[in-house]
Amino acid sequence: MTAALTLRDVACTFVSKDQPGQRYTAVQSVNLSVAAGEFVSVVGPTGCGKSTLLNVGAGLLAPSTGSVSVFGQPLTGINARAGYMFQAESLMPWRTASGNVSAGLQFRGVPEAQVAAQVDEWLRRVGLGGFGDRYPHQMSGGMRKRVSLAQTLVLDPDIILMDEPFSALDIQTRQLMENELLEIWSSKKKAVLFITHDLDEAIAMSDRVVVMSAGPASHPIGDFCIDIERPRDVSEVKTTPRFLELHAAIWAVLREEVLKGYQQQLKAA
Repeated sequence: MTAALTLRDVACTFVSKDQPGQRYTAVQSVNLSVAAGEFVSVVGPTGCGKSTLLNVGAGLLAPSTGSVSVFGQPLTGINARAGYMFQAESLMPWRTASGNVSAGLQFRGVPEAQVAAQVDEWLRRVGLGGFGDRYPHQMSGGMRKRVSLAQTLVLDPDIILMDEPFSALDIQTRQLMENELLEIWSSKKKAVLFITHDLDEAIAMSDRVVVMSAGPASHPIGDFCIDIERPRDVSEVKTTPRFLELHAAIWAVLREEVLKGYQQQLKAA
């Protein structure tokens, strides 16, 4: 079966902001694929290029070397088959929840009657059926994340790219959002590439967890199959023996890289 998203021998090199004229390689020799319907998480130390890989998959950043393909076709420009949920707030403050969710459909020229129906459906699916007239400043952090999720999924992308989408939420709201995402994903079975610093979150949600080395020139150093039965509740699954076994095995690979990344941060400071 053709993968939904494939990165082959990808490297990304940038000009240093701190040392003009100097260049550094963020990621190198990255081979990564996500099958249709597969949920893949990428974990690694701070600064290891996880978000860089997501931007490459979205077509927002062209790799310095290597190639990217989407369902077997070379990616040139923006990945039109992907939806991107950012870590930072991405809602337009002058638009209501309904207005934010409808924006992408309107940009695509979808008739207004269809826009209204789809927006209402997705707000209900993320638990905001009665909040379409709220502006971002009138909503909690969890509600804004729900709007962002609906904003991404209403376009029915074949690939969902998520950059630490729940990292700013409190633990209770975060677990609710994780379970809601898994429920929606299980019904749609889209390909998901999920970036997170939280190993618990990665294991609880994913089919596979890919571990990145510390930078610079970060690259995958582990690819773990998460063979825990679905459906899953992210809070309950963390107490199961298999979860604990997988956590120990992945942390054994990740721990040294986290320490390396921490030492690099100390030197930079």
